[in-house]
Amino acid sequence: MKKNWLLIITIITALLLAACSSGDSASPSSSESGGGSKDVESLTYASLTDAVGLSPIMTNDSASANVIEHVYETLFKRNAKSKEIEPILAESYENPDELTWVFKLKQGVKFHDGTDFNAEAVKYTFDKLRDPATAAPRASLLEPVDTITVIDDYTVEIKTKYPYGPFLAALSHSNAAIVSPTADQKQDLMKEPVGTGPFKFVSWTPGDQVVLEANPDYRDGAPAVKKFVLKVIPEVSTAISMLQAGEVQFIDKLPTEQISRIESMKNVNIEKVDGTGQYYLTFNFSKEENQDPEFRKAVASAIDRDAFLTKLNGLGVRSDSVIGPQVFGHNESADKAGTAYDLEAAKELVEKNGYDKRPIKLLTANRGNFVLMAEVVQAQLAEAGFNVQIETMEWAAFLDTARSGNYDLTFLSWSNVTADGSELLYPNFHSANVGSSNRAQYNNPEFDKLVEASRTTTDQEKRLTILDQANHLMLEDNAVVIMYHDVVTAALSSNLQGLIVDPTGKWDVSEVTGK
Repeated sequence: MKKNWLLIITIITALLLAACSSGDSASPSSSESGGGSKDVESLTYASLTDAVGLSPIMTNDSASANVIEHVYETLFKRNAKSKEIEPILAESYENPDELTWVFKLKQGVKFHDGTDFNAEAVKYTFDKLRDPATAAPRASLLEPVDTITVIDDYTVEIKTKYPYGPFLAALSHSNAAIVSPTADQKQDLMKEPVGTGPFKFVSWTPGDQVVLEANPDYRDGAPAVKKFVLKVIPEVSTAISMLQAGEVQFIDKLPTEQISRIESMKNVNIEKVDGTGQYYLTFNFSKEENQDPEFRKAVASAIDRDAFLTKLNGLGVRSDSVIGPQVFGHNESADKAGTAYDLEAAKELVEKNGYDKRPIKLLTANRGNFVLMAEVVQAQLAEAGFNVQIETMEWAAFLDTARSGNYDLTFLSWSNVTADGSELLYPNFHSANVGSSNRAQYNNPEFDKLVEASRTTTDQEKRLTILDQANHLMLEDNAVVIMYHDVVTAALSSNLQGLIVDPTGKWDVSEVTGK
C-alpha cells in the first residue's frame, strides 16, 4: 500500500509540475488584466528595413508609417472590416456647400507632451504639410485646400479650390496625422515624434530598433501591449527563425518562398487578406529614350507576368489594371487590358530599333519580392535581347535614388492606404508630383486632365467612369507593367490575439492581448 501511495503522489506531483511549466511557456510575458484579457509586457515586430524618419509630415514609406500610425492619429480612419471612413480625432463633419468642410473635433484629447489637441493644432499641421517650403513628400494630399480657418477651439473650416471627392480618404492617410505644434517647434519630430495615439515614443536607435510604450492616458484605455519594439532584422530568414524561436512575436509581408515553412510552425497563426497594394515596373520618363512608345511596348511584351505569379505561391493577384480589384475605381474590363506577353513581338521590336545596343539599369530595393521581380524580369528581358543590369539598394537610398530619377527602369510599389483610385493615380503619376511622389517622372497632359476630373467631383459614379478612362489610358501607353496586386499577410505568435490587418497593408497592435 505504501508503494502505491508513493506512486500516486509521484504522478500527481509530476502532473502539477507539467501544468505549471505549460502555463508559463504559453504566455511568458503576459499577466491578467481587467475583462479577462492578458496584458503583454513586450511585443517585438521584425522589420526588414529601418524607418526613414518619424514625422508624418516628412516621410512617405511603410517602415516609417508602421511607427507613425501607432504614435499619431488622423482626423479620420478607414475601418478595416467595413471599409468605411470613420471619425477618429474628428467628432463629426458637415458639407454646407461643395467647397466647404466644417470639422468638429473631439475634446479633452492631449498630445503626449501635454499639449491640448485642438483646432489650432489641426491648422498648424495642415498648413505645414501643404507649405511648398516644407517640401513634404505627400503634400499632394492637401493640394485641393484653399483656406483653413479656426472657428473656435474645436471647430475647423476648410475650403477647397474645387469639389474634392476623396477628401475624407485623404484625411485618413497617415501622412495627414496631426502633430503637436509645441513639440514641432521644440524638437525634431523626425527623431522624437509626439502624437495623440495609443503608444508613446521611447527611443530610436537607427539601424537597430524603435521602442514605444503604451500611452497610459489614452482616451480609449491603454493598450494591453505595454512595450512595443520595432526591431530591424534585414534578413527575412533570420526574422522567421526568430519568430519560430519566440524572439520576435510578429512579422508581416511573408516571403512567398518561405510561406510553407511558416505555415508549418505550431506556435504561429497566419492571416491573409486580398490587398490594395500593388507592385509594378515603370520607366524613367525624364529620359528621352524611355519616351519612345515602341521601347515601352517591347519591354511590356517581353514580361511574362503569369510565369512570375507562379513563384508567389498564392500571395499575389493577377490583374493588368493599375487600379486594383480592392480599390475604388476598379473596373473588370481593365484586368486584361495591358500589353500581352509576346516574346517574338518583343524580339522584333528590339532588333528593329537596336534596343539591344544600350545598357539598361534596372533599379530595385533589397527587400521583399523586389529582388525576385528584378531577377525574373532581367532574365525575361535578356531573352528578348535587352542588355539589363540590376542595381540593388537599401530601402531609404532606393527611395532617394528613384525620386531623383537616377535609373532607367525600376520596380515601385504603392500600398494605397486610402483605397481610392484618385489617391493612387494623382501622387504616383500626375505631372504636378514629378520630383516628389511621382518617381516615374510620368507626364501626360491627357492623363492629368482625367485624374484632375476624378478629384473634382463628389459624384461617385462619375468618378468611377473617369478613373476607368485614366486607367485604360495608362495601359495603352504602357506607362507601367503591373506585376501583381498584393495579398496582405501577417504571422503572429499563437499566444497572442487581436491583431488588426487591413487590405491596405496597414496593421494595428493596439488591440493585441495575450490569450
